[in-house]
Amino acid sequence: MIITVAADASGSARAAGLGQVVVIVDVIDMSTTLEAMLDEGVLAVFGAAPDAARAPVPLDPAGVGLKAGRLACASNTGVVLVAEPRVGSDTERLSGIQKVLRGIRDSGAAVEAVLPNLGAETVKLAGVKGRVVVAATSSGGVAFDAAIAAGSPSVLTGTIARTAKKKGIFPAAAAADRALKAALEFRTDIAVIASSGNSLEDVLAAGYIYNLLLGMARDII
Repeated sequence: MIITVAADASGSARAAGLGQVVVIVDVIDMSTTLEAMLDEGVLAVFGAAPDAARAPVPLDPAGVGLKAGRLACASNTGVVLVAEPRVGSDTERLSGIQKVLRGIRDSGAAVEAVLPNLGAETVKLAGVKGRVVVAATSSGGVAFDAAIAAGSPSVLTGTIARTAKKKGIFPAAAAADRALKAALEFRTDIAVIASSGNSLEDVLAAGYIYNLLLGMARDII
C-alpha cells in the first residue's frame, strides 16, 4: 500500500484518477464540521463545490448532490446542508449552492436543515443523527468534489481539531482508521489531501494524518 500527501483540488483529482482513497483535510472548518457530524451518527458525509468555485480540474456539485440525495432516499432519511457564509441567513447560504441543491432535489430527497460551516460547534444547531450531510464549501468542498468527479472509490475527510467527543490524537486517528479500512476494502492506495496548499493548518494536519497512516499500515502489512 502506498500512502502519499498532496494539496489542492488538483492533487485531489490526480489521486482520485489513480484510483486512490482520498482523505480531504480542511481543519478550518469543513473537515472538522464533518468529523463532529460523524461523532453524532450521521449516515454519510459528502463535500461539494459552491456555485462560484473555480478549479483547474472538473467539478460536479450537482452530481454530488444527486449521489447524496439518492443515498438519503434509499435509507429513508433526509439531507443536511452545510454552507457559507458562516454569519448570515439560510437564504444567503442557499443562494450560493444552487447546483448541489438541484442535484439533491432531482434525487427526490428532502433538505432538512441548512447549517453554517462552524467546525465542531455546527452539530449543536440541529439534530443530524441518521442524516446524509453535504458540506458545500469553498476549500474542502471543492477538493472533495474534485475527487468524486475524478472517480475515487472512496472520498473521506479528516481533521486534527478536537470535537465534543474526541480530543488529542483521536480525531486524526479516526480519520486514519477510516482511510485504512477503505484502502483495504478497495485494495488500493491512500492520498491525504490538504484542501489548500495556502493554509498551513491544512498542510500540517495532512502531514500528521499521513504519518499516523504510515505507522498503522506497517502494523498490518
